Parts: sequence; structure tokens; C-alpha cells
Amino acid sequence: MEPFALEEATIAQVHQCMKDKTLTCRQLVEAYLARIEAYDQQGPTLNTVVTINPNALEEADRLDRKFSTDGLSGPLHGIPVMLKDNCDTADMPTTGGSASLKGFTPEDDAFITGRFRASGALILAKVNLHEFAIWGETISSILGQTLNPYDLTLTPGGSSGGTGASIAANFGMVGIGTDTINSIRSPASANNLVGIRPTIGLVSRDGIIPYSFTQDTAGPICRTVADAVRVLEVIAGYDRADDETAWSVGRMPPSYAVFLKADGVRGKRIGVLESFFGIQAIHAETSAVVKAAVAAMGNLGAEIVSLDEEIDSGYLVSQVSVHLHDLKDHLNIYLKALPKSAPVHSVEEVLASGKYHPGIEENLKTAMALSTGTPEYNQRLVERSRLQTRVMKLMADRRLDAVVYPHQQQLVCKVGGSQNERNGVLGSVTGFPSICVPAGFSAPSNTAPIGVPIGMEILGRPFDEATLIEIAYGFEQATGHRRPPVATPPL
Repeated sequence: MEPFALEEATIAQVHQCMKDKTLTCRQLVEAYLARIEAYDQQGPTLNTVVTINPNALEEADRLDRKFSTDGLSGPLHGIPVMLKDNCDTADMPTTGGSASLKGFTPEDDAFITGRFRASGALILAKVNLHEFAIWGETISSILGQTLNPYDLTLTPGGSSGGTGASIAANFGMVGIGTDTINSIRSPASANNLVGIRPTIGLVSRDGIIPYSFTQDTAGPICRTVADAVRVLEVIAGYDRADDETAWSVGRMPPSYAVFLKADGVRGKRIGVLESFFGIQAIHAETSAVVKAAVAAMGNLGAEIVSLDEEIDSGYLVSQVSVHLHDLKDHLNIYLKALPKSAPVHSVEEVLASGKYHPGIEENLKTAMALSTGTPEYNQRLVERSRLQTRVMKLMADRRLDAVVYPHQQQLVCKVGGSQNERNGVLGSVTGFPSICVPAGFSAPSNTAPIGVPIGMEILGRPFDEATLIEIAYGFEQATGHRRPPVATPPL
């Protein structure tokens, strides 16, 4: 029997090793902690971890004792989770990446945090995000700038870049991101990972610091489709505390894992949204890699349909998305409900404190002048409804199972820059599900030894995660584009 290799290990492999008595939860946690110690604030200094669970080893020992008497305690028994630091944890601070909430520990777990614990998982660490999830470069006043392990001169995408970089670097087994416009799929694309943005209403947002309840959701960021699907199974489902999840009742299969089919691409009609590909020199590598991925799906038995539908992702962000209109009102709902011991209770108090990264000031001040329920806001909701029907009609007219495109038209931006031409807004504004999968890499360079990761996004109909999982898994199994970064080798 080969010795257990921590790097790139999957949930299934870990559970098999536990059953074979060649691995304990404690050994697994110790191995991840050693990698965090070696690479997060030393070596490449990725700067992903805000807080390590101080009770991680005690929890691991408890899970090992439980295993010795009862076997696996749940579907994620002993699996270390990297949790974005806008998800409430009753035993660790939750800051949203903001110094204005430094040291504040919520009274309760978020719904998904509780689901993880009930499944036997272990919250290993809270990880960095772009402050209050406001943009896409993963820089915060609580921790600073997180780096991309594939090219240390680049950002890891965002806002869930701490999750993306830490999972890519094998600091934990599975991760959680949240997504208002791009924020699960952006770090998945930038870090050669799988990111699932579920249909709005499939996963509860209770206990997650909100940006826009209209568009927010949470989802897995993992190294494999199978692991992401196992996480989705744990966190999906109805929660009384999030009304939107009522839409999921009766629309979830008994299991998502049954859709992990090696021939999942065969027979699917897949539309290629040509207007989401850039045509300038700066877009060349991304477009070529994703076009090659599309060709691979054709070779796997998919029917590829070119779509000339003109959809402008930049227009959707600036003229249809309601993220900034929602921000003040929806973030204030969360902040006002915090106990008296919390340091701030409104966006106004965050601004007054001065304890935030200057990079979010313009967005916060813009949001202060906007609100829900205004004529402009209502017009955006009308445009959103039209877009939902437009996409559904496009898929119906062309008999499509899914639509694909590059998540980002150009490579993820450099540290100090700003993300440009991301296409995740289509899924976010419609609320439809999408999965981002590794499509390949740019050419290697001095700073990117194996190239910069490029992700392909697969969009589907509401609550049809099953079809997307079939396509994503079939594509992944046939192409094998996942590769760990060279900056964080085995210890």
C-alpha cells in the first residue's frame, strides 16, 4: 500500500485511509497545519489565513474517538474546511475581512457552518476575502493582500481568494466561497479549482455577512468536482431562516453524487456564448484555452452549438446588477442584529471608524447614496427578470443543456490592479447555477512556472445542478487539467 499523500488528496481517499487505519483526523489536521506554517506567512507568503481554529487538534481527537467506536460520523467526517471569513462561527471571530469587526465572535454559527459540523467536518481556519466581499482582488484591512500561488505577482481572484489560494496550495481539503457577482468562480478560475455557484435558494445565506440578498449565495471551492459535489450535498437544502430556500423544496435530487458520471458530457447540447470571448490580443490566451476545452467536449460526444446572442457582461454589471443598491440596506440588516458587544452596527459606523481598507471606500460611499426600492432599483429588477427569461428562451430555442464561456476574458490581474472582463455576472444576475472548472493554463513565464490557470464556466437552468455536474465531471475526468502550484511543494 502506498503511503498517504496529503497533496491533492480527496475526501474519498481520506475516508478510505481512515477505514484502512493508515490515517487519523489528527494526522490529517497536523499535516495541513504544517503546510500553513511553512507557506502562508513564510516562503511564498500567500497570506490566506485570518484565524486558525484554536481547538482544531482537540476536535480532531474527538472525531478520531468517535470513529474508533462508530466509524464515519457523517459524509464529511474529519474533513478540514477552509471557511471564508464572512461565514459566522460561534467559536471563532468573523470579520468580513474588516478591521472594524476585528476580534468579534458571533453568538451563533451560520447555517452552513452548522451543516458542516453535523456532517463530521472540522472548521480548520477562517480565510481572507476582499473586505466585505466588495470586489475581486482579495485585499482586506484584517490581513492585507492574498497572493496567487501559481504566480506570486498576481491576485488570487476574489472576493473568495483566500479560499481559492488556500485550497490550491493544499492548506485544507475543501473550501467555501460566497458569490454576489463572480466571487466563487473567480478564485476557482484563477487557482485551477472547481467552484460551484448554486441556484439562488439552494443554499442558505443565514449567518453569512450579506452584500446583496438578491444575488448572494455560498458554494464549494474544491480541487475536484467530486469533492465540490460532496460539499454541496451537505450545505444545500431548506432553512427557515432564509426564505429564498423554500424554492429548493421538491427541486433537489436525493443525491447529487449520482450525477458524477465519467461519460457525463456525451449527448449534451452545449451552447458557446461567443460574445463572452474577447477578441483583442490581451484575450488571446484565455480564448484559445477555452476554445480548446470546448473542442474537447465535442470530442467527448457533446453537440456544440455556437451562439451569436449579444450579451454584454460589462453592461450587466453596471446597469442590471443590484449589488451596490442592496449593499447598505442588506449589510445593515446583519450589522444591526449583532449583539451590543459588536464594535459596529451599521455601514455608517464602519465608515466613521476608519477601520477598513481604503480600496473599498469609494464603493461604500457610493452604496451609502443608493437604496433598495427606488425607481432605478426597480428598473434593474425588471431588467433582471427580462434577462432570466431571455436566457431560458435561448436555451429552449436551441435545445441546450448548458452554456459555456471563459469565466474571465483575460488572465487574472496583477497585485495592485483590478479584475477586468469577468463573465460571472450572467449567473449572478439571473440567479442561475454555474460551475467553473479548470480549462488549462496560459504559457509559462518567469513568474508563472507552469502558467496562469484559466477557468471555463458552465451555466444551466435554475435547480439543474445535476446536468452541470454531469458535464463538469465528465470534462474533468477526460482532461485532467488540475495541477498543484510549484510554490507550495510537498514538505
